[in-house]
Amino acid sequence: MADLIPYDDRDGVIWLDGQLVDWRAAKIHVLSHALHYASAVFEGERAYEGRIFKLRPHTERLFFSAGQLGFEIPYSRDQIDAACNAVIKANKIVDGYVRPIAWRGPEQMGVAAQQTKIHVAIAAWQWPRYFGDEARTKGIKLTISDWRRPAPDTAPVKAKAAGLYMICTLSKHKAEAKGYHDALMLDYRGQLAEATGANVFLAKDGALHTPTPDCFLDGITRRTVMDLARKRGVTVTERAIMPAELATADEVFLTGTAAEVTPVGEIDQHNYQVGPITRNLMADYDALVRQPS
Repeated sequence: MADLIPYDDRDGVIWLDGQLVDWRAAKIHVLSHALHYASAVFEGERAYEGRIFKLRPHTERLFFSAGQLGFEIPYSRDQIDAACNAVIKANKIVDGYVRPIAWRGPEQMGVAAQQTKIHVAIAAWQWPRYFGDEARTKGIKLTISDWRRPAPDTAPVKAKAAGLYMICTLSKHKAEAKGYHDALMLDYRGQLAEATGANVFLAKDGALHTPTPDCFLDGITRRTVMDLARKRGVTVTERAIMPAELATADEVFLTGTAAEVTPVGEIDQHNYQVGPITRNLMADYDALVRQPS
């Protein structure tokens, strides 16, 4: 970690409230509502060979998430798409990560936020594989988190909202301290849900099974990989999955914009091989994201 470059001290530009500004000048006030009350929504996108994969679906979800938190983004979808493309071009990003975020500003402090202004920023940077290249051959190690995804009547669980990730950070920190790469989270009922930033799939007897996303994010990569699997003739079933089924899975993998398709080699006492379904979907996804638009 000694060579980590802080994200507030980099060269480049960030799109902030309608214009490209110097990276180091893209700041918010300490009394911004979002900092105190998590009133922010965001997206994670990847650019491959200078093109952002599934840009419009990500933009649509950003607007949906804002609506779930009760605010409107003061730009059109076309403007946000154009800004994302302008940012990767200005920063000369070929293969990298794009982070749009919208938040409530400092005009009003307290739980109520009707008078706050909505701000939007988009940053992009070069980013390697989330779990590293070795993970694709050996698989990552997961442990079950103590924290659970909340019930849909307790939080805006369909939104990609900042506040929903607090327990993800806690879960990942504890997992890494124990020597794991990430944590696997259960939902409020004790069923399998997701990892801290990616969806999970189990392969068994040549078919795929994945938890129904009724209290966590239905990932864009998740849906993409399901389509790829079906094109290969692999049956994909969304259903309730209990932790006991981890003992009978043949393969396990994660999907997400950051994680892409990442095999899992271990979940606590359970061990898995990086099998043919996982390898095929990794290859299919790698090919898809680099297809010319």
